[in-house]
Amino acid sequence: MKIVKFIDVLNEWVGRIFSWGIIVLTLLAVLEVIRRYIFNAPSIWGFEVTTQIFGLYFMIIAGYGLLYGSHVSIDVFTYYISDKKKAIVDIIAYFIFFFPFTLICLWEGYLFAAKAWAIKETSMSVWGGPVFPIKTVIFVSFILLFLQGVSQVIKKIAFLRGGKTSC
Repeated sequence: MKIVKFIDVLNEWVGRIFSWGIIVLTLLAVLEVIRRYIFNAPSIWGFEVTTQIFGLYFMIIAGYGLLYGSHVSIDVFTYYISDKKKAIVDIIAYFIFFFPFTLICLWEGYLFAAKAWAIKETSMSVWGGPVFPIKTVIFVSFILLFLQGVSQVIKKIAFLRGGKTSC
């Protein structure tokens, strides 16, 4: 299953690389607090940049989160059933809820980013920084999340067909 390995490794690397964004975010927030409260010289860009970095951090590692099962899961209905039945319920849920949701978000994210790129959208603040790159992150994030969903379903199907590990 080369495709599963490729998707898992892709999201693993994206998660590892972009998880360092939290350090950049923290350093910028501390810098802004120091500038504002110690030197009484806040920047005009600090809030927007930290907001965009947080958006990048939060969105881009969604596939990584799915790979490691860190998304919110309601297992009230599957807690007491066997692993095979749980895999079946998970597959059905992916097709009823996950894939339609991610496909809609992919389409809308594409339109959102395309419009922003077409007009080279900037923020409405005094700083007027570019927002089209961060809007593109929405589209890219849902590509990675969708692909990880495909990988998860393939792994669950393999498990049902006689895989040795539980889901």
